[in-house]
Amino acid sequence: MTDRAPAPGNGRLKVLICGGGIAGEALAHWLARGGHRVTVVERFPALRATGAQVDLRGQGIDAVERMGLLDAVRSRLVDEAGVAFVDRRGRKRGTIMANTSGRGRQTLTSEYEIMRGDLVRILHDATRKDVDHVFGTSVERFEQDERRVVAHFSDGSSEAFDLLVGADGQGSRIRRAVLPPGTPDPYWRTGMHMAHWFVPRTASDSGIRDTYLAPGGRMIMRRSHNPTETQVYFVLRERSAQASAVHREPVERQKQFWTDRFRDAGWQTARFLEGMRGTESFYSQEVVQVRTDTWSRGRVVLVGDAAHCASPYSGMGTSGGLVGAYVLAGELNRHGHDLPTALARYDRVLRPFVDEIQAEVKPHLLRLGMPGSPRAVDAFHAVTALACRLRVPEFVARHAKEDRGGAWRLPDMPVSRHQDVP
Repeated sequence: MTDRAPAPGNGRLKVLICGGGIAGEALAHWLARGGHRVTVVERFPALRATGAQVDLRGQGIDAVERMGLLDAVRSRLVDEAGVAFVDRRGRKRGTIMANTSGRGRQTLTSEYEIMRGDLVRILHDATRKDVDHVFGTSVERFEQDERRVVAHFSDGSSEAFDLLVGADGQGSRIRRAVLPPGTPDPYWRTGMHMAHWFVPRTASDSGIRDTYLAPGGRMIMRRSHNPTETQVYFVLRERSAQASAVHREPVERQKQFWTDRFRDAGWQTARFLEGMRGTESFYSQEVVQVRTDTWSRGRVVLVGDAAHCASPYSGMGTSGGLVGAYVLAGELNRHGHDLPTALARYDRVLRPFVDEIQAEVKPHLLRLGMPGSPRAVDAFHAVTALACRLRVPEFVARHAKEDRGGAWRLPDMPVSRHQDVP
């Protein structure tokens, strides 16, 4: 990359997106359709088409449909028909099926379940002909004035842009540079930690997600997404400095932490720990939300998890990134000649939706769903079994007035600088 000037006026912007994940690729799609010059830089050496299972809900489904990609998503869906709660011997105590009626609210599993890598590939394929992608590169620093923002890259090059977008995830480096000095820690901690990895699939693994609760605030989930692999999720309810710090330690230390916490959990724990030792797909994280009043500064703006990570327990992390990309692009398409107005409107339009999806995460409900004592686990199973026999979860989902994300509706936004969404 060289130090080139931004593109000239008429609202056509030269945009750099830092991060080639779901939000970054979705934003690139909309901006390219709007006639802007877009470059995506991704620090990984190739498309990062890996990761766990994600879902689309509510407004996120609408956003993908407006992209014209809903059929492509349907072609790659994971066959997960519902969620079963199992005991130590693997007996199903209750099963909650997905709501496939097309109305109401999604249940614990969505009718649009897809592997993160497949969704990233779909979005990338929709943008790669119109967007420049640079892999193995990251933004080390930037400076800006009223006319441009200059990004300095890890390969020693630099280039000037009209706008720099931080789509670099929960731990965003761009966000750290955007937030004013003295800003409080943007992470709202739930007291939860999660690890996931893949193990070989066995004959007993089905298309129903098995969820097992162990005393001590521990949960194990098994999800099978293809004929050869099964996903394993360990979830831990713990508030300690050690638990928060371990995710930044070497992978072997992380694996030892999870082994120490779960070795006596029961059910299929031994199988999953054995698979963890040799896997290369292991990922460990603290379950947090990103909460900040600042999404932009000058010619730099945040999108997706970098701006407003809702956490996996909201059920709206992926949908939130897709919706945020749609709203930001729409405002840039409409007000590209006036960045302060475009970025202020992005915040004003999207903020109520973000507040709604972040409010979905309620710590007291997380504690109820991950009991601490054996007696509390038994009580949870008894209540769940009764509710499932009476089909209460399915009834509530089908008759709910709205999905997660509340009554907020995806607005009609310009898909280009000359054409509005019908």
